[in-house]
Amino acid sequence: MDLDAAGAETADATVQKLLKAVTEFQTYIENNAGFIPNYGEWWRHGERISTAFAESTVNQVISKRMVKKQQIRWSPCGAHLLLQVRTQVHNEDLRTTFGHWYPRFATDSRDREEPQAA
Repeated sequence: MDLDAAGAETADATVQKLLKAVTEFQTYIENNAGFIPNYGEWWRHGERISTAFAESTVNQVISKRMVKKQQIRWSPCGAHLLLQVRTQVHNEDLRTTFGHWYPRFATDSRDREEPQAA
């Protein structure tokens, strides 16, 4: 699909913004294709897929915040709880979890009662 031609057909700002993002993404993929691993192919061939690089980054960030020289440092328990919350937010499960902990908590904006007009 010719993105420039598609963009010329519309003056809608939202469509233009989307086409710009898609074009930038396409350029990124083309420029970095040799560096992007094909995890599906690795998995189909029985090769291991490692997350060691991500785990190493997380460990570096956490260890930096837990050293005594840091002005505001995390306790091991605090770091664990923060990571649990961040995981829930990332997985979009935090609202549901709150709903289980606090049954009266509105887990969806549609659950909130609208005030009745008199």
